[in-house]
Amino acid sequence: MTGFGQATLTNGDHTISVEVKSLNSKFLDLNLRLPRIFSEKELELRNVVAERLERGKVSLSVDYIQTGKQEVLQTYNETLFLAYYHELKKLSEKAGATNFDNLFHTALASPGVIQSNGKEELDSHLWEKVNDLIRQAIENCDSFRIDEGKSLHEKLVAYIKSIEVALLSVESLDPRRIEKIRNKIKGSVTAFFGEEGFDTNRLEQEIIFYIEKLDIHEERVRLKTHLEYFLKILKESQSNGKKLGFIAQEIGREINTIGSKANDADMQKHVVAMKEELEKIKEQLNNVL
Repeated sequence: MTGFGQATLTNGDHTISVEVKSLNSKFLDLNLRLPRIFSEKELELRNVVAERLERGKVSLSVDYIQTGKQEVLQTYNETLFLAYYHELKKLSEKAGATNFDNLFHTALASPGVIQSNGKEELDSHLWEKVNDLIRQAIENCDSFRIDEGKSLHEKLVAYIKSIEVALLSVESLDPRRIEKIRNKIKGSVTAFFGEEGFDTNRLEQEIIFYIEKLDIHEERVRLKTHLEYFLKILKESQSNGKKLGFIAQEIGREINTIGSKANDADMQKHVVAMKEELEKIKEQLNNVL
């Protein structure tokens, strides 16, 4: 799920700013942007982010500006530079060139002229400060996600409760639905054969058989059980996104079966309402670990 965290430190020597952004993703997709001085810590940072944030399209950037005394990190071989310069000047004069403005830059860029003072080493005290800021920014990002998770939890509970209300309406309509089906069958047979043109006992048997095929008692019980189980799993502290997804599938299966057996316009309205709430649940489950 989405999240954002930031931490900044400014003193007389440097300014450090850390920013963490997170978007929803099924896996951890981490993008690190670090100054070269901290590049050796990349693997360590990846492990820290993976441990805390677990998944998401995460972007972590560190900006570092040194504001104190600046150290020169390279020197120049003066003797070699002059040798290159004079040789280049001689060649220019032999070639009849009169403009020597570019000779300085050419000689400076010649091999061996610029020399490094050595590898830029990461000060342990500096890294400790940066590491603390990074962890603080990650913590802020995670807190952002926790707050969003609480809001998401409330939405999922509300959707489940809406399905429960619709299910209660279906249960209240069921006895009337059965009676309507019975009367409809009897009325149709009577209209076709007349009062004495059929076996009453056989008709009752056929009606019972037909009604049993349309019976939704088991589906109602299973649906109610799935809804209760969904709420129970939702309260657990560990990540249960996949399990909630499986339960949502079972909820959908029972709702669809009730809809296919309903054969009643009033009941179908509540079935449609349950399907709408279930689609909202499935959409929100994409944001659940």
